[in-house]
Amino acid sequence: MKHLLKTKVVLPLLAAGIFLTATGFKTDFFEIAKQIEIFTTLFKELNMNYVDETNPASLMDTAIKSMLQDLDPYTQFLNEQDVEAFKISNAGEYSGIGALVRSYADKLVIVEPYKGYPADKAGLKAGDEIVKIGDIAVADFKEDATELLKGADRSSVMVTYRRQGQLATASLEREAIEVDAVPYYHMADDQTGYIVLARFNAKASEQTRAALQDLKGQGAQRIILDLRNNPGGLLSEAINVTNLFVPKGELIVTTKSKVKKFNQEYKTRNAPEDTEIALAVLINGRSASASEIVSGGLQDLDRAVIMGARSFGKGLVQRPLKLTYGTQLKVTISRYYTPSGRCIQALDYRNRDAEGNALRTTEYREFTTRNGRRVTDGGGVVPDVEIEKLGSNELIQALQDEHVIFDFATGYYYSHTHETVSDFRLDPNVYNDFLGFVSRSDFAFETRTEKALQEALSHREDVIFSGAVESDFKALLAQVEKQKLKALDTYSGEIQKLLEDEIITRYFYREGLYDYYLTHDPSIMAARELLGNPAAYSKILQN
Repeated sequence: MKHLLKTKVVLPLLAAGIFLTATGFKTDFFEIAKQIEIFTTLFKELNMNYVDETNPASLMDTAIKSMLQDLDPYTQFLNEQDVEAFKISNAGEYSGIGALVRSYADKLVIVEPYKGYPADKAGLKAGDEIVKIGDIAVADFKEDATELLKGADRSSVMVTYRRQGQLATASLEREAIEVDAVPYYHMADDQTGYIVLARFNAKASEQTRAALQDLKGQGAQRIILDLRNNPGGLLSEAINVTNLFVPKGELIVTTKSKVKKFNQEYKTRNAPEDTEIALAVLINGRSASASEIVSGGLQDLDRAVIMGARSFGKGLVQRPLKLTYGTQLKVTISRYYTPSGRCIQALDYRNRDAEGNALRTTEYREFTTRNGRRVTDGGGVVPDVEIEKLGSNELIQALQDEHVIFDFATGYYYSHTHETVSDFRLDPNVYNDFLGFVSRSDFAFETRTEKALQEALSHREDVIFSGAVESDFKALLAQVEKQKLKALDTYSGEIQKLLEDEIITRYFYREGLYDYYLTHDPSIMAARELLGNPAAYSKILQN
């Protein structure tokens, strides 16, 4: 009787649960179906009735990308060309001219020609503006014009480019390009090895392992792993790189999502290369994603001392989902958490300011490393040892984002000579030249204070907003403008280092820059000093 009563009670409850779940699903499904039907009808009527000819593919591409803009910047629609570019980025191999290129509506700008590859052999330099590829003007090409530079191995491509206001042409023979994850490694001193890990493509862990083995063979008893400016890449490679320094079976990352199957724990799966060698990891504000998985994991496990400046703060994980006709949706599926439980995501895309910008996390929670050291979440990995010249702020970020430093270095290259990197010295007066360049350029940097003042001026309340008050506001804005210029002096050390890096690369390529780093870079000098003092190194990891 009890069993029968239990069954009679449980079955209705189960049925009610199924009904409620199904009802919720049907409600969501109905809303989705309703919106799709509205959009389909609108799209059809627009294409049939609009006064001018429309391009359905272009309209749809715009519609999709506009929709995704309301989410985070990492959730993206990939058309067929984007899918191929995504594969190339992860594989680290493609056929092309061998140069980092920045795309504009009417031109492509060479950011960096890779030493010994076609662009370099043809004499192309950083700052060159490609305006025509073959017979196609970049301004007339509606797709991504960088794709025109790629092609079959040993095929030829003619480019027309503008350099210092003068047009020129060059014929390039494409070749297979290998994008190394580890573009450089070397002994920094008799006992310290230095490894640059620039990206987390499919080659990252194996190239890092090979560099580590080679350096140890040369006598390295301690290692500096440089993750500065590394934007990330494959999650699996981040786990494998960490695994080189920690034992098999260690938890490195946990991902949490609203979709249960995406909730996963990622542990090291291989035998480590070396769990004892002293290790310093360098990071800065452009170390992101997989770089933060490695640095955050090694910090939480007290396996390395993290040095430099706070990292970018990208704690979101993307997954490519296949769509029809060879397209994909690269969608953020989860947040990742370091071994201590930290999520280091800095921006909250669910909450935005009046201008639509994601709000930065301001409340940090404390966690503890394996040895009990205090670490925080919500805003990147904070280094154990901060290096002042690696610091960044909105002004420095704006100078980089608007390519002011890049453009100054372009002009500098054509008016100065440097013979060897070992003799390189940047004249102190160059910074004064840079300040003059900034003042003459159209560089526009608006602080949060200026935005607030301008907002107040544009929404003035005439009842209380007298001429005197308006005059005070304008005087305050003028004072802020003066302080901005003064800030260029305040942060001259940080800005000069960026100038130095950009200029050295123009003359001596990336390899020359790393050669210069070994004896001049403040972060490497600090790391060498710390690693050379075992007591100080151990004290940091124990406190």
